[in-house]
Order: sequence, then C-alpha cells, then structure tokens
Amino acid sequence: MSKAATSLPRTIGAHAVLLTYTAIALFPVLVIVVNSFKSRNAIFRSPLSLPTAETFDLIGYTTVMAQGDFFLYFQNSLIVTVASLFFVLLFGAMAAFALSEYRFKGNTMMGLYLALGIMIPIRLGTVAILQLMVASGLVNTLTALILVYTAQGLPLAVFILSEFMKQVSDDLKNAGRIDGLSEYRIFFRLVLPLVRPAMATVAVFTMIPIWNDLWFPLILAPSEATKTVTLGAQVFIGQFVTNWNAVLAALSLAILPVLILYFFFSRQLIRGITSGAVK
Repeated sequence: MSKAATSLPRTIGAHAVLLTYTAIALFPVLVIVVNSFKSRNAIFRSPLSLPTAETFDLIGYTTVMAQGDFFLYFQNSLIVTVASLFFVLLFGAMAAFALSEYRFKGNTMMGLYLALGIMIPIRLGTVAILQLMVASGLVNTLTALILVYTAQGLPLAVFILSEFMKQVSDDLKNAGRIDGLSEYRIFFRLVLPLVRPAMATVAVFTMIPIWNDLWFPLILAPSEATKTVTLGAQVFIGQFVTNWNAVLAALSLAILPVLILYFFFSRQLIRGITSGAVK
C-alpha cells in the first residue's frame, strides 16, 4: 500500500477534527449576530432560526446608538488596543532582539523570568496594580489600561519573537555592521522586516484578550468617559430586566474589529504559525 493511500485517512480525520472545532468555535458568534437582527420575542422563541420578514428587527442597534454612548466606548477600546499593541510589539521586539543577539550573564535566566509572565495570570496582582494606579493618580484613565495590557502582552511577545529572531542570518547582520549600520538600524531595517509573520501572530494573540477584557476596565477605568466596548455593553444588563437586543447588537459590533484585523493579517498570521510549527 502506497504512502499516499495510508496518509489519506489521517488527512481526512485531521480535517474533520479541525472543521468540527471551527464549527464549535463559530457557533456562539453566529448565534449572537443572527439574534441581534431579531425581535425580543423571536430571540427566546427560536434562537437558532434565521431572521424572517416577521422577526427581523433593528431595535437592538437603534437602542445601542441612542442610549449607550457606543462611539465613545468604541473609541476608547480602539485607543487602548492600538496603543497597547504598539508598545507590546516595539518593546517586545527590542527585548527579543537583545536576548537572541547578545550573550550576557543571566541571559537564560532573563528569558525564563519573562516566560513566567505567560504562566502566571496578571489578574493575580489586581490588588497591587490597583494600589499602584491609585498612588499614581491613573485611575479612570486610559493610560492605566495601556500600561497593564502592555505588561500583560510582553512575555508572550518576547517568547515568540526571540525564537524567530534566532533564525535571522548572522551574516546579514554582520554585513550591516560592516557597512556602518548602527544596532538600531540593523534592528529596524534588517531584522524587523524578516519577522513580520511572527509580529502579526503576536498582534492577533495580544489584541483579542485586550479587546474582549472586562476585568481591568471595570476595576481601573469604570467612569463613563473611559468605558470600553465590553464594559459599555453592561449598561444594557440590569438586575431584573436585560435588554438582550441591545446586548447582542453591542457584542456584534464589538466583533467587527477582530474580524477586520484577521482579514488584513490572516496571511501573515498563518505564515507565522506554520513557520513556528516547522521549526
């Protein structure tokens, strides 16, 4: 029996598992989006059915636009996410370049210390972080969220990017040094363009937890002026009555940036993941 014939069942099985996982992962998202276009009665009567002429209703979206200051929440989330991603990618790439390029005493221990940040959730230090932000006068500011999310994303960024930067040719970097390039120019002009797939991977894995987070916005920035999309959606959830149309509409709108990010960076993301798998 040929190798192709023996590998075919494995390939079919692997694709079946992946398709099943994809369906399970996308099912809640589809339910949220579909029900956001239905009336309240239709949501509870037939949550899995598609909107019809009788059940189609945009009351959730009109409520979000009218009652909740959604555009402000969206703007806050966008500012926090973009700024956090910028600092995570910049400082993470610099730290990864230093750990992979230069050998110094404690190099390995420094890498292991940063890796601890992946294993230990940052939420364990919530009380200390809150005390620090209060002492710094940063409570109810977007700066507090940016600082926390930057610290949260750095360990994973350093861990992933350092492995990719080790694969960059030493001859290329030495040639740049011979041509008189400084270490900063070598980093920005030679190294960073070669690790773009890895940076796209880090960006996606960093953005999703930041955009979806409710914990730190609720604790560090709960004021109306600094609410994020996730926290703003809680406006429509009451103790006795919940406006599910508005909640589902707000969540559907919050999904859009993640989809747009994946649309633009999907190729880089897949290249980064597959390159890591090959290595």
